[in-house]
Amino acid sequence: MPGWNAQNIPGQSGRTAVVTGANSGIGYTAARELARHGAQVVLACRSAARGRAAVVRLRAEVPGAEVEFVPLDLADLGSVREFAQAYGQRHGSLDLLVNNAGVMALPYGRTADGFETQFGVNHLGHFALTGLLLPQLLAAGPGARVVTVSSGFHALGDVDHDDLNGEHGYRRWIAYGRSKTANLLFTHELARRLGAAGSGIVAAAAHPGYASTNLHAGASRQEGHRPMSRLMGLGAAVLAQSAAAGALPTLYAATAPGVRPDAFFGPRLGWRGAPAPSWRAKWTLDDTSGERLWAASEKLTSVAYGFPAN
Repeated sequence: MPGWNAQNIPGQSGRTAVVTGANSGIGYTAARELARHGAQVVLACRSAARGRAAVVRLRAEVPGAEVEFVPLDLADLGSVREFAQAYGQRHGSLDLLVNNAGVMALPYGRTADGFETQFGVNHLGHFALTGLLLPQLLAAGPGARVVTVSSGFHALGDVDHDDLNGEHGYRRWIAYGRSKTANLLFTHELARRLGAAGSGIVAAAAHPGYASTNLHAGASRQEGHRPMSRLMGLGAAVLAQSAAAGALPTLYAATAPGVRPDAFFGPRLGWRGAPAPSWRAKWTLDDTSGERLWAASEKLTSVAYGFPAN
């Protein structure tokens, strides 16, 4: 693992991948490197214009790349269902799902289905997407993986099971941290349930450390805690690594041999460096909390996972 970079990605020929938020930043880099190593990649993006532009750019950078754009708005469960249906009609199996897209530190808002935006997009949208694509993941066999991108900001707080939609005393950075905790609890519970079902699918997670992406830029433009936004802007200029470097933990979790269920990778130094196992808060490994979040997520999204009988 020391010094691991995109050149170490094993051949991906014959494998199909879906990457959410693949039009820029970490998602684009992950999609490009997977395609460079032979995978057929679906770029799942909210903006049709940016998604199509990303396909053009990627094909220019990787001649012969097998890539396509399919619209996906994680803030709208109807769009999530349409994406899963479209994918199922075109592809019989799915080897890799990278749950990368997200929003960060937004003022209070709601998704099309009425959920607090950060919880709705970062967690519930990906929870629903993974469940709806589970038949294709199962069809791919034991080599399939689900990689969900969390953040070091998960340390800001555990999920509040009594206020998942942040209706009582909303604080945008705390809400972001809780949505990233939800990503890790989801990975933990998904790995447990897949294992109980005897499936060889690996559910793992990653975080980019401090990477310079549109996510940070977008957060700094939002209304709210302006001192924090200014501090992040200064920190990005001095400390942040590139989006390409920030994508390496995701790519490691997605492709490296021997990745174990519920593993969590990030930069070696915490905010930058080569991929390495990452520290995670103890509440992201709590079985009771994971089960409770799972039950709430199934109820809120109306998506029930069809795990095979063991």
